[in-house]
Amino acid sequence: MRPITFFLLVSLTISLPNQVIASENSNPVFQMSDVFELEYASDPQMSPDGKSIIYLRNDMDIMKDKKRAHLWQISVDGKSNRPLTNGDFSNSSPLFSPDGKRIAYISSKEGKSQIFVRWLDNDREFQVAQLQSGVSNLIWSPDGKWLAFTQLVADKTPALTGEAIKNMPKPPKGASWADPAKVIGKVTYRADGAGYLPQGYTHIFIVPADGGTPRQITSGDYNHASRLSWMPDNKHLVFSANRRDNWRLVVNNNEIFKINIEDGKLTQLTDRAGPDSNPSVSPDGKWIAYTGFDDKYKGFQIQQLYIMKSNGKESKSLTRLLDRTVQNHQWAGNSQAIYFQYDDHGDTKIARTDLTGTHKVLTGQVGGTSFGRPYAGGSFSVSDKGDVAFTWNTTERPAEVGFLKRTSLKLSVLTDLNGDLLNYRNLAKIEEINTKSSHDQLEIQGWLAKPADFDPKKKYPLILEIHGGPFSNYGTRFSPEVQLYAAAGYLVLYTNPRGSTSYGEKFANEIHHAYPGYDYDDLISMVDAVVAKGYVNEKQLFVTGGSGGGVLTSWIVGKTDRFAAAVVAKPVINWTSFVLTADMYPYFTRYWFEKMPWEDVEGYWKRSPLSLVGNVKTPTMLLTGEADYRTPMSETEQYYQALKLRNIDTLMVRIPDASHGITRRPSNLIAKVSYILAWFERYQQ
Repeated sequence: MRPITFFLLVSLTISLPNQVIASENSNPVFQMSDVFELEYASDPQMSPDGKSIIYLRNDMDIMKDKKRAHLWQISVDGKSNRPLTNGDFSNSSPLFSPDGKRIAYISSKEGKSQIFVRWLDNDREFQVAQLQSGVSNLIWSPDGKWLAFTQLVADKTPALTGEAIKNMPKPPKGASWADPAKVIGKVTYRADGAGYLPQGYTHIFIVPADGGTPRQITSGDYNHASRLSWMPDNKHLVFSANRRDNWRLVVNNNEIFKINIEDGKLTQLTDRAGPDSNPSVSPDGKWIAYTGFDDKYKGFQIQQLYIMKSNGKESKSLTRLLDRTVQNHQWAGNSQAIYFQYDDHGDTKIARTDLTGTHKVLTGQVGGTSFGRPYAGGSFSVSDKGDVAFTWNTTERPAEVGFLKRTSLKLSVLTDLNGDLLNYRNLAKIEEINTKSSHDQLEIQGWLAKPADFDPKKKYPLILEIHGGPFSNYGTRFSPEVQLYAAAGYLVLYTNPRGSTSYGEKFANEIHHAYPGYDYDDLISMVDAVVAKGYVNEKQLFVTGGSGGGVLTSWIVGKTDRFAAAVVAKPVINWTSFVLTADMYPYFTRYWFEKMPWEDVEGYWKRSPLSLVGNVKTPTMLLTGEADYRTPMSETEQYYQALKLRNIDTLMVRIPDASHGITRRPSNLIAKVSYILAWFERYQQ
């Protein structure tokens, strides 16, 4: 990997905490190199009979600087835990066949994503077909004879034709001419993490589970990149898509469709202004569960769980009174209940509802799959008997495989993937902290990480770490970044200001068409609450955050010089330039603003951190991935150059080849934390 690039004439020394030893039990604190030793479980899948679980065991390849995921199978009593795949490749999307004798999954072992089927009685596997592009949304038919999936179908129609192009001269043999021009005509032509997108549309395919030729089911110039669900007759698939004429510019308007796999006949089952997505057919075929909302064009809208008859009639919401966004819904085997997960006050919960909407929470410890900061994540699955496998986590452990017995709700943690490492590390302790915002007394929740050798009689530097989104949440989850900051001797404060999810639609939309704004007061109130405890060095306050957190960090240093130094990671600095360069510009212009930027120049500018750059006195470093198409590098460059023009101490750290998710590569997580700590160390008094 190429080194981090600095636009800097003065060197920046990095001090790593690897040699710090906590006195409490002589174990070292969490270290930079430990990032490569971490493992976590993901995508646990219950067998139909409820006796075993297939899961992905994720580890870090230090030689290739990437994450790998291999299939393991564990019995629900935890006594048998064995690998099913191994090697220099990754797997995803494991699924038991309906009879539980096989699993289908996606693997990169042949270089590109392909579908494999494995027999569990003899561990034999085979590749189902030779596929030309990436595979998603894999699912078995109820009779186990078919696999359905989605993949891109290339469209080679040129965006521009004409005699002038046809008659362009060809380079002579052996000549070295410039690469040909790229002609772009699509609304969405690039995406963060994927780069410039190939021409084409995503369609639904089926292939015999015993191997054969894939057959395309959908057609047209539309994308069908939806969760798929089979009807019990094995002849129809249910999916969601936006097939309206204006689908490229008007997002959030999917409908549920049913398609006959033999003749391609399409039946539309829903029709409203808003997204109807993630359909799941009940085992008896009578109902379809799905998620959606009536679109009011707000920045955040609660995604409710609905059911309707399989003919599209009698639709009703089962979570109308919950005021939380529902995800990952799954039917119970008897078709009388649905399991789902949702975030609530920084915890991810699994609940079970009957068909009247009466629900019961089963657990609140789901997560641990967000590698980096303490974001929400994780998943679960349900056996035919109603037992649940899920990703269990705490603030001291990434995801392990958890198991809940349906009859007793007794929790068993079946794996211990990090005991060999984290049992011998002195980790930061996490304490919940709550306060009221100085703006309007709104209750704000947060967490404070304390160094392993914390002594309340001493004074500590404090880092305020702000989450992105802005519609997301932090919570009681393991975070390598937080642990590394604390290991370096800092108190780390992370919080959910207004605009965060998991507190209901009203709380999230406190920032609707007003971000950044009073969320500044929430953050500063939290800092004040920690300072009031008496163990913070007020001359050593630091602030950082990424994406939406980068927005708020740059807003904070434009409003106050209270912080000794700041690191603004992958920010939005100028809302006008952002919405006209970001990958999701049809969404941002429609949901985050009332008007287009040329119709409301002043409104966009007043909310831009760049409008406050004339006030900045705080030494401020910027850090962004060079392949970031969500908050493009041009946003960082604007702020860097503005700070330089004002003679403010600043550096620009550019992470080569990194997208918005900088920490997808383990070394980038280490680099990010290292440069932030080095910058703060420079300004400690």
